[in-house]
Amino acid sequence: MNIQILVIDDDSVACEFLQEALSRAGYKVDTNTSAADALNENLSRYDLLISDIRMPGIDGLEFLRRVQGTWPDLPVILVTAYGSLETTMEALRQGAWDYISKPFSPEAIRQMVQKVLEMSKLQKLRVQGKPRVPEEPQFIGSSVAMVEFYKQLVRVADASASVLIEGESGTGKELTARTLHQQSSRRDHPFVVVHCGAIPDTLLESELFGYEKGAFTGANHSHPGLLESAQGGTIFLDEITEMSPALQGKLLRFMQNGEVRRLGGHEVRHVAVRVVAAANRNIDEETQKGRFRSDLLYRFVVRLHVPPLREHAEDLPQLIESMLKKWGYSAVRVSAEAMELLLAYDWPGNVRELENMLQQTLLLSPFMVVLPENLPERFHRRREEKRSPMTSEEADRENIFRALNTTSWNQKRAAQLLGIDRKTLRMKIQRYGLVKEDLFSNPRSPDTASTNGK
Repeated sequence: MNIQILVIDDDSVACEFLQEALSRAGYKVDTNTSAADALNENLSRYDLLISDIRMPGIDGLEFLRRVQGTWPDLPVILVTAYGSLETTMEALRQGAWDYISKPFSPEAIRQMVQKVLEMSKLQKLRVQGKPRVPEEPQFIGSSVAMVEFYKQLVRVADASASVLIEGESGTGKELTARTLHQQSSRRDHPFVVVHCGAIPDTLLESELFGYEKGAFTGANHSHPGLLESAQGGTIFLDEITEMSPALQGKLLRFMQNGEVRRLGGHEVRHVAVRVVAAANRNIDEETQKGRFRSDLLYRFVVRLHVPPLREHAEDLPQLIESMLKKWGYSAVRVSAEAMELLLAYDWPGNVRELENMLQQTLLLSPFMVVLPENLPERFHRRREEKRSPMTSEEADRENIFRALNTTSWNQKRAAQLLGIDRKTLRMKIQRYGLVKEDLFSNPRSPDTASTNGK
């Protein structure tokens, strides 16, 4: 390991503690008791800086500002004394990659350093454009709505019955179809996707059923259709409501008897294919208005509804964690304040909107903690629209919740932040019914075995 770290703290004992803790992990560690002296060095030779915030002369925040001005890509971890929330938020806004509050254990700082270094490496790879290996998408969530949805998927996955998938845009209708195919005995046969809304109707017929040589101008050879190509497997007809009534009739005949006749041909071929379709409009309304054939609708034995994200918003932390891990940002965490905004949002674009928002946030603020101001403006507007005046008791409960969240449920430090004694804090925790599982940000709970606050 050839990682070089510089520790800046006016307390020489704290410098020695960090040097010892990180040297044991194989890092090369230098120390400096003056931020001003450190700024006179060529800091680009270091892979990471760790600086205390409270220092005479140039404090940690000013040191961070100057580092950002000259070495903007150099990661900085700030050390806080009993973590003032305002100071911590200001440090993250200015570009600190993460922070750790005193007292902390050697293992806690080693874990944080490892995560920050991994994040720095991944950011450099992203800037260089190194591609990532795509992963097979899958459903994420353990809410009541999603568990019930999973049960339905399992029940119908290995049946031969045709399935109509309904749901709002961005909920994962194609993913549902792929899951049905992968969980069935057809998994070793083709899974063919047809985007009905993206293909003109005249071409869609020839794509589905195929054509013989000479069937139309330009048909210089015979061409099997997608239904034949999916033999033994599954064909997924996305946006099926975009099909014309005439083509719907031909699809109906295929679903009734499994027979395919190519355009311009006379031979009838029998094809064993499971039909799964998705509707991008309300299919019952389309049927009532005569734009979708009722007899074709009735050929779909099973209708699956994919729940919108607002109906299982409690899955948001799990979804976000999965996306961050998939994209190589597993060290990034979302602050409790930012998660509160995300949970209050209605998500009209569903999971697709969540992915878009998260990617945008990571690109614009590629640091270790996502703060409320890193989120797009629409999340703040929605919160203001929904916000109602809080009672004094509600405000007190929220302040206690935030303090416990900030200190990873360390009651001694939380009481210090709130300016009350531990006995009073315990009484209020009991009165308001606060439990550790209420925390959405999955905060760290480092041991408090070493270094004393200033």
